[in-house]
Amino acid sequence: MITYLFQYLDKTLDLPGAGMFNFISFRAALTFLLSLFLATWMGKRIIAKLQKLQIGETIRDLDLEGQMSKKGTPTMGGIIILSSILIPCLLFGVLNNIYMILMLVTTLWLGALGFADDYIKVFKKDKEGLHGKFKIIGQVGIGLIVGVTLYLSPDVVMRENIEKHYDEYSQEEIVEYSNDEIKSTKTTIPFFKNNNFDYADLFRWCGENAQFFGWIFFVLIVIFVVTAVSNGANLTDGLDGLATGSSGIQMVALAILAYVSSNVHYSGYLNIMYIPNAGEMVVYASAFIGATIGFLWYNSYPAQVFMGDTGSLALGGIIAVFAIIIHKELLIPVLSGVFLVESLSVIMQTTYFKFTKKKYGAGRRVFKMTPLHHHFQKPAGVVEALIQRPFQAIPESKITVRFWIVGLILAAVTILTLKIR
Repeated sequence: MITYLFQYLDKTLDLPGAGMFNFISFRAALTFLLSLFLATWMGKRIIAKLQKLQIGETIRDLDLEGQMSKKGTPTMGGIIILSSILIPCLLFGVLNNIYMILMLVTTLWLGALGFADDYIKVFKKDKEGLHGKFKIIGQVGIGLIVGVTLYLSPDVVMRENIEKHYDEYSQEEIVEYSNDEIKSTKTTIPFFKNNNFDYADLFRWCGENAQFFGWIFFVLIVIFVVTAVSNGANLTDGLDGLATGSSGIQMVALAILAYVSSNVHYSGYLNIMYIPNAGEMVVYASAFIGATIGFLWYNSYPAQVFMGDTGSLALGGIIAVFAIIIHKELLIPVLSGVFLVESLSVIMQTTYFKFTKKKYGAGRRVFKMTPLHHHFQKPAGVVEALIQRPFQAIPESKITVRFWIVGLILAAVTILTLKIR
């Protein structure tokens, strides 16, 4: 909104400084600062309100060190994060940009889904919260909306990097782009030299209908990625600051990828597809990063507030949709490796327990406890499991920071995949 005002003032009155709002970098910086301020300023007030309403976390006794001291800590703090993302984007974003619209819809949709789950847990006193099938329906729903919109919208286009040659005069590699902006089901494959992969290639046997079936497959991929990453973030939200910090780190990497993908010179240098108008995603990413950092002011150990499903379901879904929009969804297993491992630990534990129970009559465990971060909180010998290391319980704050470090390494590797081929 403010962006449109200053663009008008720049064009009609030639107001000094108003033209700065035409620069994505300037608006991204303002968005980051405002979201950071809002998260810290609103955080204190929202926490006080949640305490007044006695909206506290119900803690199950899992015999983890310091666990029961968290009982009664305000939850639903995801409201702080989502508000701190939405307000700056509405003020400084270009609201007719299809990518910004999709990100705002995703934020509201998954935030509402998580809020419904938290509301049932807190006010209805139902520990199970929203039934799992309704969560899945909600996640599939936003995945379907995003996928179909990317398919139908004429504004969703790209210019493919079609030729690369060496310029002897400048001694540089020059990337040639297609002259046409086209709709495409192509995406980036990490570590491969010619790293554009077209989903439609899987359906060459369909002849002229290959592209159509490629889009259908793409929509299914979108649904799967959004659901998987959203649930992965939800499972990771079990230690103070873990999901918040991990999400912020991932978004920094995605912001860099969005910036280079939306700049024809940088995308040419890196030999990746050029995505017109995707630069607006950097503005959204800046709001996301500022909001998560501001929330960490209260969510870091010992946490004064938990984000609840209001935040965790939304954060994961936002990361997934962001990656899909910039055609980097196949980088998600690397970038969101923390979320992936947390999810896999639960799948492995559940599968092995059911298999051994059926075979031996008693279920056995792979890890001392899942999701994986809880495995490190238990000393060896307390629970019978295949993996007993570490033998001593690790303090919660150290586990969180170590997961952040792993996340930073994975984010760096994700960015490096653009050159490591």
